[in-house]
Amino acid sequence: MKLLTGRTLSFTGDPEIDGSGALRWEEHGAIAIGDDGRIAWAGPLAELPPGLAITAREDFGEMILAPGFIDAHIHFPQYRMLAAPGRDLLDWLARFTFPEEGRFADRSHAEVAAEIFLDRLVSNGTTAALAFSSVHKGAAEALFEAAERRGMALATGKTMMDRNAPPVVLDDAETGARDTEDLIARWHGRGRLRYAISPRFAITSTETQLEASGALLKAHPDCLMQTHLSESRREIETVRALFPNDRDYTAVYERFGLVGPTCLFAHGIHLSDDECRRLSETGSAVVHCPTSNTFLGSGLFDLGHVGAAARPVGFGLATDIGGGTSYSMLTTMGEACKVAMLAGRHLAGARAFYLATLANARLLHLDAEIGSLEAGKWADIVLLDPRATPVLAARDDLSESVEDRLFALAVLGDDRAVAGTWVAGRKRFARAG
Repeated sequence: MKLLTGRTLSFTGDPEIDGSGALRWEEHGAIAIGDDGRIAWAGPLAELPPGLAITAREDFGEMILAPGFIDAHIHFPQYRMLAAPGRDLLDWLARFTFPEEGRFADRSHAEVAAEIFLDRLVSNGTTAALAFSSVHKGAAEALFEAAERRGMALATGKTMMDRNAPPVVLDDAETGARDTEDLIARWHGRGRLRYAISPRFAITSTETQLEASGALLKAHPDCLMQTHLSESRREIETVRALFPNDRDYTAVYERFGLVGPTCLFAHGIHLSDDECRRLSETGSAVVHCPTSNTFLGSGLFDLGHVGAAARPVGFGLATDIGGGTSYSMLTTMGEACKVAMLAGRHLAGARAFYLATLANARLLHLDAEIGSLEAGKWADIVLLDPRATPVLAARDDLSESVEDRLFALAVLGDDRAVAGTWVAGRKRFARAG
């Protein structure tokens, strides 16, 4: 059994809703990791049980050991197309995204990309993700295989889209459903892998395909379902034109049974009160993607509106590569803090870290396995250096509380602050030097 020591950070709940006691901070903490890759014990170093058979110890001083980051919305086939200059979401999809995703029809291209994609996640401290693949069955298989080799917790699925895109990225309702069934049978629940039924969004799926997606979810209720909702004004107008008999965008998904506790909707920027109420009642969740929303000019997510106490919609945080502009969940937290300020809200540093860890684990129904430093959970851990750069070090000198330190790390941190990453107890990344 090996022992990691340093400052430790974890959560038992949302510190804004559940109070400051939901944050677990140990100035001198320890994490014991068993040979099975799970946490055997975590807590104050001074309370380390004497009976643990520790064979190796790594001490990280004032660095922070935290649960590995979880990215709740990211696009695997967009791994290299960050900063593609679209005029808005729909223009960006047509001019850049669909041609790039078309390359994933080549299985060998997808296999190389999967290695690079997962390495980038781990080097940014991200140990689990919910990812869209491309429309091609082979690309999803390549990503599953690469994640399995690393022992990563990954949920993904082949994208389903049968209209309003070039032929190279289209399937049809029948083949899309058949390929999805095959992938579920082979990969869902295999090791740490899960399947996510993945109709891209209402614009690129016919009613026949949306109906097939709903049938798949009904037949496999333990699978996740991921799609996009209310990202941009022009997108919403297009959905209204395509589905004139539905009262709003959310109603389209409701009609086909694509709402519920395992359903995650990326963005949710322009949701009405009534849409939020219905999402709340069904236990559906929204994923905030701040760097993507600002880059594409889609709008500003209002966490106070979406999470309003009268009808709260659960929400998490994600990079949305490649509309998003950074693989770093730290950078994503910082952008979320700025977006909150522009909406007249405040996102505390502690809550930002909660969103990137335990909150996202809960949305993915993986909180029994990951998202916090607790005995029995997988040892998915990120080591953060709050003094990684001269700017961070100077700011850290001013920190007077844990919140000060976390807020500064969220706003000023990026991949340089990630000193190490463990996946299922194995060190998969170590910062050079």
